[in-house]
Amino acid sequence: MAALAPAPPASLDGADSLRLSVAGAESNVAMYLADLGVPVSWLSAVGDDALGRRVRAAVAGAGVDVSGVRTDPARPTGLLLKDPGAAGTRVHYYRGGSAASALGPDVLDDERLQGAALLHLTGVTPALSPSCRALVEQALHTPPARRAHAVSFDVNHRPALWAPGTAAQVLRDLADRADIVFVGLDEAQDLWGAGLTEADVRGLLSRPRVLVVKDGGRGATAFTEQGVCGVPALATEVVEPVGAGDAFAAGFLAGLRRGTDLSRALRLGHITAASALKVVGDHGPLPGPDAVEAMLALAGPDWRRARMP
Repeated sequence: MAALAPAPPASLDGADSLRLSVAGAESNVAMYLADLGVPVSWLSAVGDDALGRRVRAAVAGAGVDVSGVRTDPARPTGLLLKDPGAAGTRVHYYRGGSAASALGPDVLDDERLQGAALLHLTGVTPALSPSCRALVEQALHTPPARRAHAVSFDVNHRPALWAPGTAAQVLRDLADRADIVFVGLDEAQDLWGAGLTEADVRGLLSRPRVLVVKDGGRGATAFTEQGVCGVPALATEVVEPVGAGDAFAAGFLAGLRRGTDLSRALRLGHITAASALKVVGDHGPLPGPDAVEAMLALAGPDWRRARMP
C-alpha cells in the first residue's frame, strides 16, 4: 500500500506537507531481502491507479520480482497515514475494500510458490477480510513435515484492523502452525497477557521450530529445539519506528538462508532493523556489505558497544 507521513517531529495536525512512500509488512520484508541478496517475489494486488503504479514501481526498484502482483480495476490501492507524536507513532489505515483485501486462497496457486524455499506471511493479512484470512489459513493448513516450503509468520498485531476481542486466538492459532515465527514481547503481552516473559511466549507458541521474541530496543531472543540464543539490539538514532520489525524479520531470514548460526542471524536482523529506524519511511538504506560483515564478526563485548553506522 501507499503511505503518507509528515517529517518527525511534526504531527498530522500541524504538518504543512506529507511525504509519500510505500508501506506494507510483506513488501517491506521483500525489499529488505532483495537488499540482502535474496531472490524474492511479492504476491499481492494493487488498484489500477497512480498509487498502485507507484507501489509496484518502488517494490520492483528494490530488486523484487513483482510479476505476481495483480492489478484490480475495481478496487483502489490501500493507504495508511502515519501520525508521529510524543507517545509514539499512530497509524491510520484506509484498507477496507482495497485491492489487496480481495485476495484469497487462489494466490497460493501461483507458480512462483512451486520453487520457493520460504513463504512469508504476517498477521496483517488475515485482518483485512474473510478471504484474506482464508488465504493465510490455507497456507498454514498443511503440517510442517509435509510442506513443499517453510512458512514464516510475523504476528504483526495491528489492533486498528481487528474487531475488538478477535485477534488473540486467531493470531495464536496461526502462529503456532508456522515453521518460523516473529513476535514482539509487547504485542504478545497485549494479546495474551500482561507480564508474559520471553519464555512464557515460547510456552504459548511451542510448535514452531524457530520462535523469535523481540523486545524493542533491548534485544531479541530465538528459541529452537537446540536451545535459546539472545542478542542485544544495536544503539541507533530512531527517526521513526514503524517498519523496523519487518526489517528485522528480513535480516534474520536472510541470515538463516546463508546457513549462519542463530547469533549472527539475530545480529543481521538488528542491523537491518536499525536501517528502518533511521528513516521516515519503512525502507532505509543498509550499510555496505563490508560494513555488515565487519559488524557480524564483532566480538560480543564490541557488539554490545557498537552503534549503527
